Amino acid sequence: MPILKNLGVADSKVPRAGTLPLRSSRNPFEEVPGLEEEEVGELGTLPNGTSCRRRATLEKLAGLAPFRLAWPPGRRAGSPGDGQPRSFLGRVLTPGIRRSSADFGLLARLQGTRAQGDEEAAGEAARRLAFLRLGRGPKPRRASLAERVVPAGEAAPEPPPKVPEPPKVKEPLSVLEILSLIQQRELARADEHILELEAEELASSGGGAPGPPGAEGAGGGRRARDVALLYEALQRELWALVRETLAGAGPGAVAQLGRVLLQEEAADGRRGPGAARKLRARWAEAVGRAARERLEAAAPGAPGGLAGQLEALRARLLEDLGGVRGRLAPAYPAGLGAFGVYLRGYHGALAEWLGAAARRRLPLADRYALLHWHNEVYPREILGLVDLVALENGELGPLLSPGTLRGLEDECVTDVKAQTRAALLRVLQENEEHWGSTEDRPSSLAQDVCELLEEHTERAPRISQEFGERMAHCCLAGLAEFLQSFQQRVERFHEHPGVRELLPDIYVSRTISLVNCGPPLRALAERLARVGPPESEPAREAAASALDRVTRLCHRVLADLLFQELQPHFNKLMRRKWLNSPEALDGIVGTLGAQALALRRMQDEPYQALVAELHRRALVEYVRPLLRGRLRCRSARTRSRVAGRLREDSAQLQRLFRRLESQASWLDAVVPHLAEVLQLEDTPSIQVEVGVLVRDYPDIRRKHVAALLDIRGLHNAAARQEILAVARDLELSEGGALSPPRDRAFFSDISVPRPPFCLGLPLFLGRLPLSRLARPGLACLPRLRPLSPSRPPTQR
Repeated sequence: MPILKNLGVADSKVPRAGTLPLRSSRNPFEEVPGLEEEEVGELGTLPNGTSCRRRATLEKLAGLAPFRLAWPPGRRAGSPGDGQPRSFLGRVLTPGIRRSSADFGLLARLQGTRAQGDEEAAGEAARRLAFLRLGRGPKPRRASLAERVVPAGEAAPEPPPKVPEPPKVKEPLSVLEILSLIQQRELARADEHILELEAEELASSGGGAPGPPGAEGAGGGRRARDVALLYEALQRELWALVRETLAGAGPGAVAQLGRVLLQEEAADGRRGPGAARKLRARWAEAVGRAARERLEAAAPGAPGGLAGQLEALRARLLEDLGGVRGRLAPAYPAGLGAFGVYLRGYHGALAEWLGAAARRRLPLADRYALLHWHNEVYPREILGLVDLVALENGELGPLLSPGTLRGLEDECVTDVKAQTRAALLRVLQENEEHWGSTEDRPSSLAQDVCELLEEHTERAPRISQEFGERMAHCCLAGLAEFLQSFQQRVERFHEHPGVRELLPDIYVSRTISLVNCGPPLRALAERLARVGPPESEPAREAAASALDRVTRLCHRVLADLLFQELQPHFNKLMRRKWLNSPEALDGIVGTLGAQALALRRMQDEPYQALVAELHRRALVEYVRPLLRGRLRCRSARTRSRVAGRLREDSAQLQRLFRRLESQASWLDAVVPHLAEVLQLEDTPSIQVEVGVLVRDYPDIRRKHVAALLDIRGLHNAAARQEILAVARDLELSEGGALSPPRDRAFFSDISVPRPPFCLGLPLFLGRLPLSRLARPGLACLPRLRPLSPSRPPTQR
């Protein structure tokens, strides 16, 4: 006791050992340290009218283990009854009653204003309680009821069987404790308590659906607000968890999220359609928001314009969807279809991003990149890794609407048409400036044109077949327009003979370069026509026509230059010296062989056409002097010599043009046929040979056959008529009167003198007897030729 006195504790306030009554018969607040009459007297009365005497103060309660104190079984006089409203302290301390957020707010305010005093009072109370327990000593053992009733020396009766205690009812958590669980990310447990709190609110409101806050009494409104606030806090943590798991959080947090979704989905079934919280749909929206944030964070920092941003999006999609497939989706409950939800969220976020990009004014390259990524990259590299059939709600919608895609394609076609037209004209202008220069440089016109157009015609089909067709038609129309302008400039170039006269070698080289532009441009036009729609055929024909004109013009120019050089050698043919010396033909063969080296620089297709034309013209120039009657055969020996010479020259020309790779083999037989007609003696054989000539060379006419008969010296009218009748019959036969194509024409380029004329009867009535008019040989006579002054008329 002296120790207690030294500590300032009065004797009257120290309980004596063995004098404490049973705990159940006393007010538990009497054992609370610091309960002094003086302090109670200072508090007065509580707001509900009851006395504060012998009650714990808030300062002392705040330092103890709160919220576990209980009222005694019997109420004291003056305490609120069942029908009276409980005071704040009564609500806090009553067992089985959930403490609301308003009560805890008041406690927090009280503790905040008296934090200093509370700490000191709590410390002092703890020290006093410790010393009081030391002074009491051990608690005395009380005699049981059986020991008091049974006399000494008698056996005690058996104790009654133990009645099993009822299961302890789990005490509901307060709003702040539920909020603490949410903040600690124990979301599934917190959601369970929120559902209990919501059930209590439903029970207090009569079992109906939860209404808006304040619909019921003050308690019901406060509880409804508590539920709403807790759901807001829970959803904030859930959606933050969605964002964090995409960035790399573990699957444990995802499992919590999945449990909450299943619990809420089951609760929605109990709530009914009008009161369902639809947390699963909000989860899908949160996934979409998180996906949008992830994609927007990946795209802006990517270099390379829109193409670089699309590549960054592709990498982010592959990374995130791979993580969802391997890490997040297995952690969710199977019934949620988590991978499909995440895929749709990313798909929707990507659709928004692409739609915003498509609405901007993009350059042509960015439009191409956007269309290609939308139509090829995303379906192949992203959706190609996903089993779309297994998705819960079917297929995904389009990223961009058909109208948006059509608008982008239209803008691409319009820009390509304008850009290629300007670029092609610029290339043609730059190339034309070098045509008249003295510098012999190779032309890159065809290559530049093909590169300009193929850049678009190769990219468009990879986007879609329809877009490829539209782009091919656009480029083909531009190419046809360019080739028409190219033809006009080539014609102007050949109309000015300045370069031809001053620099013939450079002129030939430039002409060959212009011819070489034809094959690649023609192939490009054909390819575009095949890819394009049917309405592209007029543009293809226009392009082909322009190229044909350019090729024919350049071939004619080159052939004219070559035959100007060969003309002196052709003038020596079909003369008596020609029969004895091959000099003339050797000069022709040598010149053609030398010039062919320069023509080898031409591409195969135009080179073959040019060599065939040279082959044809060479034989035409060879046969021309023969049919014009430069040489006459007056005897069989002469005819034999001429026929032999013709065969030798034909063989030499065949070898030359075979070496030049001429494909005009139809010309090889023309000279041998003429030689046969000259050498044959009997009329039927000559008729057969003439028939072969007319069949193989349908442009031969009777005047050519008549000229050939004149050269061989056949003047028998009957034989001439029989032979010419063959030619006439074949001319009048089916197809004989039709002109052959230009590349198959031969005799039509050879003009011969007019055929012999028939004398009229009155001219000879006074000079010839009538008996001689019946002779067939006099029916037709050759045209009279003027006599040479140096030669007297022949005397018969």
